[in-house]
Amino acid sequence: MFGTPLKASTVRNLLQQRSLAVAATVLLTGLGAAWTAVLLKNGMTRMVSWRLGLVEQLEPVLGPATPWLVLPVIAGLGGLLAGLLLKHLSPAAHGSGITQVMKFLQGQRVPMSIRVAVVKLLGGVLAIGGGFPLGPEGPAVQMGASVACQMAANLRAPRSFLRLIVAAGGGAGIAAVFNAPLGGFIYAIEELLHNARPVVLMLVLFTTFMADTWGDVLSWIGFGQEQGFSAAMSLEVSKTFDLVDFTFRPVDIFYLVLLGLVIAGLSELYNRYVIAMQGVCGRVFGPRPVLRMALCGLLLGLIFAPLPAEFADGAALKKLVALDLRDGTADLGVNLAIFVAMFFTTGLAAASGAPGGLFAPMLILGGAVGLVSSALLQTTTGYAPSSLVFAGMASFVAGTCQVPIAATFITFALTKQIV
Repeated sequence: MFGTPLKASTVRNLLQQRSLAVAATVLLTGLGAAWTAVLLKNGMTRMVSWRLGLVEQLEPVLGPATPWLVLPVIAGLGGLLAGLLLKHLSPAAHGSGITQVMKFLQGQRVPMSIRVAVVKLLGGVLAIGGGFPLGPEGPAVQMGASVACQMAANLRAPRSFLRLIVAAGGGAGIAAVFNAPLGGFIYAIEELLHNARPVVLMLVLFTTFMADTWGDVLSWIGFGQEQGFSAAMSLEVSKTFDLVDFTFRPVDIFYLVLLGLVIAGLSELYNRYVIAMQGVCGRVFGPRPVLRMALCGLLLGLIFAPLPAEFADGAALKKLVALDLRDGTADLGVNLAIFVAMFFTTGLAAASGAPGGLFAPMLILGGAVGLVSSALLQTTTGYAPSSLVFAGMASFVAGTCQVPIAATFITFALTKQIV
């Protein structure tokens, strides 16, 4: 079974006997993870841009009713089409995708192939681009793992190596979608494999760094932010988070502990809310995934219709959080609204079963909590630690997903603020 302990001796023997085949599998896994991540991010960005642009174009004709008409229809159609794809081509591509990868690694029979990866890619673009407030990281993990499984199957590798390369492919997906190779490496070890043997670490590290390298190569040849496709909708905020006056005082430790306690409660509440919503949707819709995704998309569009346009675009919400931090200000009302809107809509979107993850939304949720805390401290004490937003991002993900080390590395990679 795949769930049995990984045998390092088997992997070492495979490396000695079929080193070229293993190297080719790792290289192709990294390339596949990078390709799917690039296509997913850029497809989402283009569809979000088209959706919001359509609202602007039709507003002179339809007036104030435009968002109420356009956003629900597009989100409903996105959910409908994604649901049809999943139902008829690959039901295993539903939801985040991380759960499927973990079940596969535990020895359960879960389909993992190029077909799953392609359906996940198309479904993710339709659902997330159509208006489901989910992130690309869940699909990226499943797509990277599916590509890895296909490559290992072609290699006819032993089960021990198959389990290893599938986990490495999942980490490569994280590395490619967030441009965070160390974060992807730690995620694969901490969350997927639970194994730290040297040969395992070496292969996983190489695979995740290859995915990040392939992503850079794809950007260089025309799929990056300034060429080919439009800018990818990730959470790369290194240019926006420019904190020249970053400081850390002893009292900051006290504030960070308080923030950690608050986020521990909020992350637990968020977990329970998401699980409760999944139960409600399961009871209401039963085995009707297409209807569930379509109606949830329609409802999400209605929720976002009266809100500012930025709330219907995850990248724009990220920029709102980033600009507050860069300018040294934190609008209490705006960040509270961001938290409340993301809290409830992401739970509904996840319960629909649409392809998409919660990792990126949780980073925004944590950042919003950090900025709300900064605003409250600034009002009451006249001083707010610069580190609250970063700590909020990492701690919300860590509290919700129980991956503290990976959350820290990914937050550092996304903000480029290693201080």
